[in-house]
Amino acid sequence: MSDNLTTPFGRRPLSLAMVASQVAARAYAESEKAAEAAVHKWRLFRSLTEARDRIGVGAPALAVLHALLSFHQETTLTLIGAEQGGAGLIVFPSNRELSVRAHGMPPSSLRRHLASLVETGLIIRRDSANGKRFARKRGGEIEDAFGFDLTPLIVRAAEIEAFAEEARTECRTVALLRERITILRRNILKMIEFADEEGAPADQLVAYRDRFTELVAGYARGLGRVGLEPLAEGLAVLAGNLRSLLISLMKERNISANESQNERHIQNQITNHTELELGLQEGQVAPPSLTIVAEDGSITSPKDLSTENLVHGLAKGRTYPLGMVLSVCPNIVDYAKGGEITNWRDLARAAETVRSILGVSPSAWQAAIETMGETDASILIAALLQRGEEIKSAGGYVRALTEKARAGAFSIGPVLIALFKKTKGGRRASG
Repeated sequence: MSDNLTTPFGRRPLSLAMVASQVAARAYAESEKAAEAAVHKWRLFRSLTEARDRIGVGAPALAVLHALLSFHQETTLTLIGAEQGGAGLIVFPSNRELSVRAHGMPPSSLRRHLASLVETGLIIRRDSANGKRFARKRGGEIEDAFGFDLTPLIVRAAEIEAFAEEARTECRTVALLRERITILRRNILKMIEFADEEGAPADQLVAYRDRFTELVAGYARGLGRVGLEPLAEGLAVLAGNLRSLLISLMKERNISANESQNERHIQNQITNHTELELGLQEGQVAPPSLTIVAEDGSITSPKDLSTENLVHGLAKGRTYPLGMVLSVCPNIVDYAKGGEITNWRDLARAAETVRSILGVSPSAWQAAIETMGETDASILIAALLQRGEEIKSAGGYVRALTEKARAGAFSIGPVLIALFKKTKGGRRASG
């Protein structure tokens, strides 16, 4: 290694970066570390590839460096021979051979990227008097060589490894942030959808949607840790607010369910016939349109149907006709097509309209249909409409009754009896 600085051939100017890399290489070669220095060139190149953004070298320049390393015969880079003035780590391929190993890179691009490697201090250019690259041999050994010196790679090996580790840490951090953001985005969207179905305040949901749109608007694939951290934090805060909203809704639903249970808004399946019979006035006759159809197909005449017959009929598993449902739940007729319900299908269509008005979500409605059947679910909606403001949360109520029906603890018969009792009581008071 020459004691003097090596200047580039021709019009290429000398730069401070060239001086710094040559001085550092010379100092390292004279240090105690030089004798033990040994770097696996391909492992170092991999680390350099990972740390290229921090070092400031592009991918095409790395392709040229890879080609230069391939001209070095050994896998390990050492300074043996360099301190005696030999070839050491100098490689001297022609531009043509270097272009072939750089995947056919054009000469103009090759020269530009070689200059980039020199400026970043990864190689040193050691030009001959005429600018040619060659080696001078004596006794079969290379005495001197002119070309590109790879010594800076050994000098900067520790620095390159440190940069590579930082890049790996950054990559892991970014990956975890992106994973967290993906989960938060999914959670927020589902929580907003669920809160909307459960009848959360519209103004709050609009504000949450606007905030979510604002946050994700700046999300891009090229964002690094600096851009992803505040985004993840903002989404986490929004998710926390939505979680608090859902908890408050849950508490309201629990309170509503307890109140309705205490006030007996909707009774469970008939287990005590006597209690129900005492709750109704014996001798009261059902409305003219009310009939009871038994399982064997027999029909009880309206004029012969007393309250006692109604209770026993429902308790023994008899069906309830459409006329009875409409007599105790007349309000649903207002939502039917043409203002008329003539069959169960008409009732189901009207119930579909009413359930959205009451705030019963599509999922709750579908669960009710699957558990109770379309007819009983439609009757339940008609009953909830008839009770009006007595039911604070129809959506939560339908979900609760669906669960009871699934467990075999609820049937629609007692609901109709309770409404029939209320209807007859109201008529008696007005009379």
